[in-house]
Amino acid sequence: MRRLSPKELSRRKGSDKRLVVKVVGEFVEGFEALRALGPAVSIFGSARAPRGSAPYRLGSRVAELLARRGFAIVTGGGPGVMEAANRGAKKGKGISVGVNIDLPDEQAPNRFQDIGLTCRYFFVRKVLFARYATGFVYLPGGFGTMDEFFEALTLVQTGKMDMRPVVLLGRRYYAPLVEWIRGSMVRRGMISRPDLDLFLVTDDPREAADRIAACHSLRTEGNPGWQEECRRVLANGWPRRNGNGKHR
Repeated sequence: MRRLSPKELSRRKGSDKRLVVKVVGEFVEGFEALRALGPAVSIFGSARAPRGSAPYRLGSRVAELLARRGFAIVTGGGPGVMEAANRGAKKGKGISVGVNIDLPDEQAPNRFQDIGLTCRYFFVRKVLFARYATGFVYLPGGFGTMDEFFEALTLVQTGKMDMRPVVLLGRRYYAPLVEWIRGSMVRRGMISRPDLDLFLVTDDPREAADRIAACHSLRTEGNPGWQEECRRVLANGWPRRNGNGKHR
């Protein structure tokens, strides 16, 4: 195997340094823009969903309900479900954030944003989606939506991120995926049965908003067992309360 020449190695080293500077600059810009956000929910879904379609309406409604509960809404900033969620956030009088991506075929930012960013690097964008979110909602979408869904599950499952509600909104769309997770991943021992409690599947935007809010309440109360209680919330249960009406 041929090794790089000293000239090639020097050129690569310079390129690596320039990349680091660009990436750090993009992270700093994103952190500065989003640091002051209160509790936020990142919402994902297809850029191809037409206005008026079921995913578009669901995205707008769940974002509105979450905004009325005090959550900022963070999306990919583009059209389709992203536009719907930003639009719903504005309707719900919440903060609407779009974290767009610079693509060869430009994805134009939608007009329903209070804070708009454009990332050059997908991995910077992914960090911004996760860092300030207390929950995640996934409407019908393609590869990008699936990528974000499985990354959130992986971060929570491995303990790299504390427990945060993950909601699949659209039972019919996600039924084959959930069946595959159960029938292949769980049955063959690739994940554990309790890992199914890391996410909720529903058609009801109000249920999604309520359960995200319930998990956030558990988190802010700071009880030692809040992460397990949040699992109960997602596993079609609700937090247990003591005689004083507080979560146990």
